[in-house]
Amino acid sequence: MTTIDRAPHVLISGAGIAGLALALQLVRSGIRTTVVERAESSRPGGQAVDLRGASREVAERMGLMPGIELHRVHEEGLAYVDGKGRIFGRMSMADFDGEGAVAEIEIARGDLARVLLDELLAVSGEQPGILDLRFGDRITRIVQAPGGAEVAFEHGAPASFDLVVGADGVHSATRRLAFGPEERYATPLGGYMAFFTLRTPEDIEPDWFAMRFTPGATFGIRPDRDPSTSKAILTFRMDSDPALRGDRRAQEALIRERLAGAGWHAPTIVDAVGGASDLYFDELVRIDMPEVVNGRVVLIGDAASCGSPLTGQGTAVALIGAYLLAACLTAQPDDVDRALERYSRQIAPFSEQGKQIPGGGIARMVPGSRVEALLLRSVTGIMLSRPLRPLVRRMFAAGSAPLPLPEAQTEPVG
Repeated sequence: MTTIDRAPHVLISGAGIAGLALALQLVRSGIRTTVVERAESSRPGGQAVDLRGASREVAERMGLMPGIELHRVHEEGLAYVDGKGRIFGRMSMADFDGEGAVAEIEIARGDLARVLLDELLAVSGEQPGILDLRFGDRITRIVQAPGGAEVAFEHGAPASFDLVVGADGVHSATRRLAFGPEERYATPLGGYMAFFTLRTPEDIEPDWFAMRFTPGATFGIRPDRDPSTSKAILTFRMDSDPALRGDRRAQEALIRERLAGAGWHAPTIVDAVGGASDLYFDELVRIDMPEVVNGRVVLIGDAASCGSPLTGQGTAVALIGAYLLAACLTAQPDDVDRALERYSRQIAPFSEQGKQIPGGGIARMVPGSRVEALLLRSVTGIMLSRPLRPLVRRMFAAGSAPLPLPEAQTEPVG
């Protein structure tokens, strides 16, 4: 365990993947860290996220793989089905060498957060006073000051910090307080996405992510770590509707409307959504920040750069960003400003790559009409046929070429 002289005191807003990963690396390096999270506890559930390329390398460097292995989701690949559940195309993980729609290593977002939190608590227990972890609180004001920032909280007493990190997601309050309103940086992508946990239907093929196209929606059922449960994944092609924000009743009504008569397991999903305790429903937006640093406030994860869940890269970029920021601060603890400049340069290519949506966007992933649905089904079946499978594999590989991860700035953790 390393202790750094003249270490800064860092405040992290958000205890998701980015916030917990950053806190873990800072505490490991002997940097005093405060984490505030508005939720009352670490949030379980969430869709499966994949680790590949640089994000997998980060997980290995951070020593997270043993915990991740215990919580891995076993997923053979993606199967496309028609209204009667008949499969017309497959994209297996093995056939695409883990570089297709499904990666070799998949883990539920909530399980990855649990792995990070458990490791953080274990490491901080060896250094009393180095970590202040506060659930049920949030930042309400940030005032830049020479060499730091003065911060007010909803419940806790005001305090001064050398650095404030916004790791609080796509609707980041930290970004709003330090950089300006969300509308300045958010671009709607033409749809909404929802997912939640439901009991696994008896006729679902084990270990396969099944997906169906229908006019205005694409929906699927994805495996969980527990075979008795699965995740319903729904994507809707539609214009922005401010009335849906935070209105659970309106969200459920939209799901029922869009899946009416859609066949396959649409009725199963509609019946389950009302009792789901982990429903996620949000607009698909891209977040573009010209700069991720403003004085002594820096953004990471979806707060800094987001291509929406359609990219499948949000968690990967969050993990990479947390690792790089911690490494920069550890390498230059007595010069926070230069550390932030270095971080801003290093994370930029990963952020840009992480905003690229496979297939060209929602218009090519969700059919807008019955004719488009039939065409999409036909094209998908042809592209995933055995003769064309090598071509599709090369297309995926070209769109996700791995970026080199900067060398570690500190000694590897044993």
